[in-house]
Amino acid sequence: MNPLPATYRVMQLDAPGQALRLVERALPQPGPGQVLVRVGACGVCRTDLHVVDGELPEIPLPIVPGHEIVGRVAALGSGVSGLAPGQRAGVPWLAWTCGVCPHCLAGRENLCDHARFHGYQVDGGYADFVLADARYCFPLPQGEDDAAIAPLLCAGLVGYRALGLAGDALHLGLYGFGAAAHIVAQVARWQGRRVYAFTRPGDTDAQRFALELGAVWAGDSGQAPPEPLDAAIIFAPVGALVPEALRRVRKGGTVVCGGIHMSDIPAFPYALLWGERQVRSVANLTRRDGADFLALAPRVPVHTHFETFPLTAANEALARLRAGRLTGAAVLIP
Repeated sequence: MNPLPATYRVMQLDAPGQALRLVERALPQPGPGQVLVRVGACGVCRTDLHVVDGELPEIPLPIVPGHEIVGRVAALGSGVSGLAPGQRAGVPWLAWTCGVCPHCLAGRENLCDHARFHGYQVDGGYADFVLADARYCFPLPQGEDDAAIAPLLCAGLVGYRALGLAGDALHLGLYGFGAAAHIVAQVARWQGRRVYAFTRPGDTDAQRFALELGAVWAGDSGQAPPEPLDAAIIFAPVGALVPEALRRVRKGGTVVCGGIHMSDIPAFPYALLWGERQVRSVANLTRRDGADFLALAPRVPVHTHFETFPLTAANEALARLRAGRLTGAAVLIP
């Protein structure tokens, strides 16, 4: 392994709404139970936008965004097991949970009231190195490129959890065809489902992309699909899509809201919800979700579509994501 430097670079958020700033910091040493990971790639997630734009509460500043992290273990703290120096590891959104609250004890650590998250309460992967609790890292196999794996660490994991909440829906709608949806679509098609993709009005590039990935139909978010849906997953952070999706879901169907933040949902008539339709949200992920999905992805196999940017171009990548000018995912390469 290469010797560790005395300092490392981060793209740091100093205040909501400001551009990230390149900062050099002293390299931290891992404490008990921690690992220091040399970042090989870090995906750019829509949640990063919510952090940078100040749309999430109580953001400790300054903060380093990023939680779709793939790299190699550079140093171990005391008491770490299951990871070794030089081993490839994934560092996800979930950074720590208390382990003793009713949610954690019930196997629902994604709902822990005391949980902490990379790139939000804990410095993340828009950096050369990241410090992480070893218990929440995933050992990864060698082989595939770091940039190809990075989007699986959140777009894939949370998308997979959302797909599970959609039940056994055969006719599945995906609203917002970006990083998460392009992964979920591949898993859903492998499971034998029929995928219907809904995009921003007039986004023919995204619609073409969805059809290339096996969607049976693609159109604008305000259009009706050719047949009623059994379930829909909303990845776009647009509250107005909830009543729109309810209009397209048959009786007994489910609308899953797949993001951590969404604009306000407008009032809608009870008739849209009646007929035992339901609206659900997805909150974070569990380590079990990660283990299950990372074992499944090679069997599908999931192929991520991504565009790479140097670490110092993080602001450009975020701007492209905000404007909807990406096909698939954006990935930063330190």
